[in-house]
Amino acid sequence: MLIKKPSDVPSSEIAPKGLYLNRRRFLAGAAAAGAVALAGRSALELIEPGTIARAGMKLNVTVKSPFSTTEKETSLEDITHYNNYYEFGTDKYSPAKYAQALRTRPWKVQVDGEVLKPKTYDIDDLLKLAPLEERIYRHRCVEGWSIVVPWNGYSLSALINQVQPTSKAKFVQFVTVEQRDTMPGLRDRVLDWPYTEGLRLDEAMHPLTLLCFGMYGEELPKQDGAPVRTVIPWKYGFKSCKSIVHIRFMATQPSTAWNMAGPSEYGFYSNVNPNVDHPRWSQATERRLGDFFKRKTLMFNGYDQVASLYNGMDLKKYF
Repeated sequence: MLIKKPSDVPSSEIAPKGLYLNRRRFLAGAAAAGAVALAGRSALELIEPGTIARAGMKLNVTVKSPFSTTEKETSLEDITHYNNYYEFGTDKYSPAKYAQALRTRPWKVQVDGEVLKPKTYDIDDLLKLAPLEERIYRHRCVEGWSIVVPWNGYSLSALINQVQPTSKAKFVQFVTVEQRDTMPGLRDRVLDWPYTEGLRLDEAMHPLTLLCFGMYGEELPKQDGAPVRTVIPWKYGFKSCKSIVHIRFMATQPSTAWNMAGPSEYGFYSNVNPNVDHPRWSQATERRLGDFFKRKTLMFNGYDQVASLYNGMDLKKYF
């Protein structure tokens, strides 16, 4: 099986903001036409070349979280135009062009497995489960770039406490939606679909782990994982599952998409660790999206409050 990894682009080759935005505009028309031709008659035919998916609907964000960083936020333009969402293509600019075909209403999230109170939630019910907070998190991508995003959501633990995991529950698996008529990337054998990710239960319960519905005070743009995703700021970006339709509590460690595709490059834990090199390059530095110069990568992405979760673990072995 041919595996195309996000790590195929070295961090040293990531374009500064001005360069990649010009490239995006140049490629928009041709790429959109190609995707529609591959898809046949489907929802993709509704896409106009150059159209950009933006949510726009305001959220009722009531809390400024103490977990927020004070670092400069990455612009909305950058965050919504340079994305990894392989269901819409492996190019960083494809999700912004094609994700508007994604159907996000109606939307339900099934929560089951090792829980006392399994339930299928409508997205609007999930939105009301706890007060929405603004959390400005740093993020580090395994490819070498980083961002700072003002997310809107609440700790995943609020949902976990509702469904009451049994004593057998040790892990949580997350599953992304499969919409084959709106997601052209599903035609490629880049990964085993649907996309899956997982956490230990104590990681999922940590207050930093966010169930996320928006950013910048608005609903999530589709290319950023609408209508609901997870955000785990001390782990590499691919650990945060987008467009979630299923959350399953398990007694054993679940399979995850990237770990299955490349186990030597993408470990189950995938904590940001500058002391563990990717097999093909160093992880010691990163480039903030929009910046020219690199900066030092911080252990756990700077979120030292999670270090106790891994006391006694060899974080080079369990990478």
